[in-house]
Amino acid sequence: MLGKLRSFPDRVARITKSPPYSYISTLFTHSQSEEPYDPPFSVISKPAKPPKPKKKKQTKSQDKKTTTTIPAERPKLPVKSDLPFDFRYSYSEYNPAVEPIGYREKKRFSPFGPRRLDREWTGTAAPAESNVDDQERYLEERNRVLGDPLTAAELEELVERYRHSDCSRQINLGKGGVTHNMLDDIHNHWKRAEAVRIKCLGVPTLDMGNLCFHLEDKSGGKIIYRHINVLLLYRGRNYDHKSRPLVPLMLWKPYPPIYPRLVKNVADGLTFEQTKEMRNRGLNAHPLMKLTRNGVYANVADRVREAFATEDVVRLDCTHVGTSDCKRIGVKLRDLVPCVPILVKDEQIILWRGTIENEQRHDSPPVLAEPSDC
Repeated sequence: MLGKLRSFPDRVARITKSPPYSYISTLFTHSQSEEPYDPPFSVISKPAKPPKPKKKKQTKSQDKKTTTTIPAERPKLPVKSDLPFDFRYSYSEYNPAVEPIGYREKKRFSPFGPRRLDREWTGTAAPAESNVDDQERYLEERNRVLGDPLTAAELEELVERYRHSDCSRQINLGKGGVTHNMLDDIHNHWKRAEAVRIKCLGVPTLDMGNLCFHLEDKSGGKIIYRHINVLLLYRGRNYDHKSRPLVPLMLWKPYPPIYPRLVKNVADGLTFEQTKEMRNRGLNAHPLMKLTRNGVYANVADRVREAFATEDVVRLDCTHVGTSDCKRIGVKLRDLVPCVPILVKDEQIILWRGTIENEQRHDSPPVLAEPSDC
């Protein structure tokens, strides 16, 4: 009994020397089964990822062999187009009778890009080297594409389908008139539609007959409907988009050349004092019409021609139209009415009827080149 009591302090000393709670843990482990201890929420080691295969180093000769690909087919340069007319930025807003007196950039800067077209740029156009045979061949091909004329039922169906303002096949024609890149837009619309709706605004609407002529002549189509400033351009019965003529695009808008002044200091047939008096009379006169910006000017030439029957000077109020558009309007009216612009200032245009020679021409106004059914 005494031996057991003597050994008790040693046992207590061994327990106290051990870390806390170790005795309870030993009792807990002995009471459980002999399976390995796996407490809940224990961290499970992720499976090791397989090593990535190492890429073999290739020599320069092997790299060249593997990287060689078949090059994409590119159009042959320079591009050759068989269209028999000169390529210009605008066809309707150009008068071949008036030659420029200077250029704002050198002639070698072609808007088609360097060495991309087989035609030389002269500063205003890329002339075509075409013969009479080429023009006849172009007319024959155009007549073949147009085919037989439309019947009344077909014409009525096309007009009803494309004449409305919510038509998705529409091209807006602005102050640039019939531009070169517009021809490509027309052919892109003709790829999925038989006709395209063209809405004309601005200065070109002064001469709608000129617009109709150039649209038919340059695109090869036919105008089947015209209402004030809305046109419908028909592609033809035998049109094929894959065999359409090649229209090379202009990469940028070329700078317009320098032309002679529209308004002279002294009008032809008048002295300096008479010209000054005409200008003052025009500025103090009641305006014949008030033009808006990007408006429809289809009846302006007729109104001015009628006003010259009783008056010598006419004023047009072009507030908010812009100085450049005022000059374009003056040039158009000078050739259409005809008349003499004596002042373009503060967005006001003063027109003089002219001498007796101009008055004789008022009796027989110029016949505009209008296409058929236009």
